[in-house]
Amino acid sequence: MGFSDKKITFTWWFAIILFMMIWPMFVGPYIALSNPSFFLETESSLNSGLYIARNLAVGIAFLIAIYLKNASMLFILIFVRLITDLIDAPLFFNFKNPDLIGLIFIFTLFCYLPAILGLRYLWKQV
Repeated sequence: MGFSDKKITFTWWFAIILFMMIWPMFVGPYIALSNPSFFLETESSLNSGLYIARNLAVGIAFLIAIYLKNASMLFILIFVRLITDLIDAPLFFNFKNPDLIGLIFIFTLFCYLPAILGLRYLWKQV
């Protein structure tokens, strides 16, 4: 079995990590469509359209990787998601001006920690 064909087994905690990483890919576009004011806009625009397309594409790629049980593909997707979240946190802080402690807590607990644990598990599987 080659490097890219490595099949993985899903443990209960890895399934929770995947859920935590995938559900925002579908909830975010729904919020962008139903509530454009979240993006400080009165109606859908190119920015929200690009956000919706990006998240849906990554969410569908995650679902395909899970269906195929492809460890390499999941590793790459989680790594890309981690990099995206590392960029999104400061941008979110600059444009939405939330509470800094809350932002750090949410991104650490719901984005960075699951990604690091998932990458560690997949690294051992690959």
